[in-house]
Amino acid sequence: MASKARTTAVFAGFATVLALSACQGTETVYPKRNPGETAPTYSQERERDTIFGPGGINLFGGKKKDEDGAGGGIGVNSFLWRASLDTIGFMPLASADPFGGVIITDWFAPPETPNERLKLTLYILDRNLRSDGIKVAVFRQVRGQGGAWVDAAVEPSVAMRLEESVLTRARQLRQAALEK
Repeated sequence: MASKARTTAVFAGFATVLALSACQGTETVYPKRNPGETAPTYSQERERDTIFGPGGINLFGGKKKDEDGAGGGIGVNSFLWRASLDTIGFMPLASADPFGGVIITDWFAPPETPNERLKLTLYILDRNLRSDGIKVAVFRQVRGQGGAWVDAAVEPSVAMRLEESVLTRARQLRQAALEK
């Protein structure tokens, strides 16, 4: 039985090496040009269509920025992204993913209530600036007996007020960008 497993492992390793060595020695083929024709510029190369549709998969900054701020290298609306970071700027960040549109804060204990702490997760759900483009999840803990943190209920209105704050700030950022 061990011999069969060893043979399978050796075969899998050999197949991997063979597959990787097949990538060696590939040559880039450029399209032929007529005499006197110049090579396309970098921006012209980036804008051509690919098998993935117009614009293709662009690893160098996404699509061009439109009036809703849905470009510029991040996968979500840039106004919502910036407004989210502005709104929760007083809290320490644990994680921020601009391509997936998720911002996670670390636990924050307000100085007024040291026996209570909050954590937020913000989800930017759209590339357009819309009222349903942001979702906020609020987590709250209170210090229990013996000093351990215990999960506590959060009023649903807290998340709604945060969402409204982010949307208000996003509208301000968009208005400022349009005035430029």
